[in-house]
Amino acid sequence: MASMDSVITEHESKKLRHTLGRFATGVAVVTTSSGGNQPSGLTINSFSSVSLDPPLILWSLSLNSARRDIFESAEYFAINILAGDQLDLCQHFSSTIPDLFSDIAWQPSPNGQPILDGVAASLECRTWNLVEGGDHIIILGEVLAHHHNDKAPLIFAKGQLTSL
Repeated sequence: MASMDSVITEHESKKLRHTLGRFATGVAVVTTSSGGNQPSGLTINSFSSVSLDPPLILWSLSLNSARRDIFESAEYFAINILAGDQLDLCQHFSSTIPDLFSDIAWQPSPNGQPILDGVAASLECRTWNLVEGGDHIIILGEVLAHHHNDKAPLIFAKGQLTSL
């Protein structure tokens, strides 16, 4: 087992990314407007179910993220699981555009969190816990409401975006 202060080389980091890329994941946009702030969001693929009782999910955020403070202090957030035809939203929320919601269609959830139009599924969550994990913060959320439809999800595998 590696020690907590071990340093991974850039070469080994790339090899690890390629290995992990063999596990296909969905692509989502996490959004928030907690605290009456302007809505914010970012594209993630580090999303997972944790528990059904209580209903918990998790996602992780780089400690270097420009939006770290927003999400660490958010009481509520939404997970928007992108549909296969929403590559444009994936790219949009991966950018550094200052006002990410200026030309994006969305509706507020019951607690005011942005739910993007046309997504395959959405989950409205209350922040349940924050856990440090290496170079990321792991955000656990309690699912308060959820919705899904029959749209195929956007998938990320082997460094490529695709759909089922």
